[in-house]
Amino acid sequence: NEKLQKKRTQHIKELEEKRKAICIRFKRIPQIEAALSQTAIATAKAILNGKNTKEELTKLKEINLKLQNELKEILKKASLPTNYLELKYDCEKCKDTGYIDGKMCTCLKNMLRAETYNQLNALSPLSLSTFDSFDLHHYEDSNRVKMEKILNYCIEYAKNFTKNSDNLFMNGATGLGKTHLSLAIANELIKKGVGVIYVSTPNIVTKLEKEKFRYNEEWKDNTESHLVNCDLLILDDLGTEFQTTFSNATIYNIINSRILYDKPTIISSNMSPQKIQNSYSERLVSRLWGHYKLISFCGKDIRSKIGTEKAKIFKKGNAKSR
Repeated sequence: NEKLQKKRTQHIKELEEKRKAICIRFKRIPQIEAALSQTAIATAKAILNGKNTKEELTKLKEINLKLQNELKEILKKASLPTNYLELKYDCEKCKDTGYIDGKMCTCLKNMLRAETYNQLNALSPLSLSTFDSFDLHHYEDSNRVKMEKILNYCIEYAKNFTKNSDNLFMNGATGLGKTHLSLAIANELIKKGVGVIYVSTPNIVTKLEKEKFRYNEEWKDNTESHLVNCDLLILDDLGTEFQTTFSNATIYNIINSRILYDKPTIISSNMSPQKIQNSYSERLVSRLWGHYKLISFCGKDIRSKIGTEKAKIFKKGNAKSR
């Protein structure tokens, strides 16, 4: 893995810089290191020769320990830890190689998972969607109270999120803030180190379909496994995908698997519950209505309203500058 190689190279560079600095202060250190190297060579020769091995090895061991203790005393004198000149690793288990006895180390698995999450989340407007930027004033008076309750519910959901949190089905017309609030939840959870993946349904169905035809035995860590196993999956715009046998089966498999593994999922859709029922299989609909908390967004398209307000401000600013 390129990132692990960069880490190892950086640690070696840092150690060499530290070593140079300390050797300038204490001239005896390079002499001790050279002597330790010589005892290692002498030990190897003694084992190969096989004559008086025990006596020779005992003598070399005493010399080695004496040199190590002298080095430790110098480091203590410099108020440095005794392992100051040892190579450091981010992962002591695999020594930053990514593998232990030919098997992938947990650190590499986590790194690959994080990279996959970053790639899947790359197209989402995460940085633009926060609870603070969700403005209730854009909603009409008759809907503002209900939307405030939804906002507060989402804030509490993010605050108290656990692996046992509810599945949410955010439903309502376009432009009412479903994507904004689901991404605001994602933003808060990512700060806590929760593994969140946000995907739009049409995009992920297309990606999975492409992967299906280039899948091979060596590439087992595929996208669908990440969608199933991440801590929270946000499946945005359900119903906007081109519906085929493959897309319907894929969506069902992801949703059903996450229910079986008790993994929370947030789904948003512009489709009414009735249209969802008419568009998808009975078994998928039963999973949605039986395992998801329905959150109904109300009002008129606030994105259009925000766009109109911005246009007015821009027009007013231009008029003043004339």
